[in-house]
Amino acid sequence: MLYYWKFQINMAGGYYDAGDNVKFSFPMAFTMSMLGWSVLEFGDLMGSELQNALEAIRWGSDYFLKATKQPNIVVAQVGNPIADHGCWERPEDMDTPRTSYFVSQKRPGSELSAEIAAALAASSMAFRKTDPHYSNLLLIKAMQVPTLLIISNVLLLANNVYLPMLCLGI
Repeated sequence: MLYYWKFQINMAGGYYDAGDNVKFSFPMAFTMSMLGWSVLEFGDLMGSELQNALEAIRWGSDYFLKATKQPNIVVAQVGNPIADHGCWERPEDMDTPRTSYFVSQKRPGSELSAEIAAALAASSMAFRKTDPHYSNLLLIKAMQVPTLLIISNVLLLANNVYLPMLCLGI
C-alpha cells in the first residue's frame, strides 16, 4: 500500500505513464535503466542522437533525484491512477490534484528502491565521460537509495545479486 504526503514537494519532470497524467516511478526507473545501458553499449553508434539520449536520461534522472531527496522516503507515484487514467489532456492544462505517494522505512518498497538505485547508477555511467560532476552526483544518490532495502531483509550488492541478510549474519 502506498501512502501520500501531507506537505508540498516539487515533482516536476520525469515521464508520464501510458499517455495520461500519472507518473509511476517503477516503470520509469526501468526505462531509465535501459536508456542508461543503451548509451553505455551503443553510444558510440548513436552519432548525433547521443545528445538526445543523454538529455532524455537527464530528464528522468533529475526526477529521481527529487524522488529520493527526502531522507528515507522514495516517491513511488505522482497522481491518482484512477482519475488520471481517465484524464487525457496536456499536462499544462490538467487541474487534477498532484498527490504524491511514497515508500519509506515504515512502509518499505524494496523493489522500487532497488530499481531507482539501478536507474541512477546506469545513468551515472552514461554521463561518466560527458559530465563527470553529474555522474558522481547520481552515483552518490544511487548508493544512498538502497538503505531502504534493509527494512525488507534484502541486500543489493554491486554485482546486482540479491542475498538474504540473514545469510550474511546481519
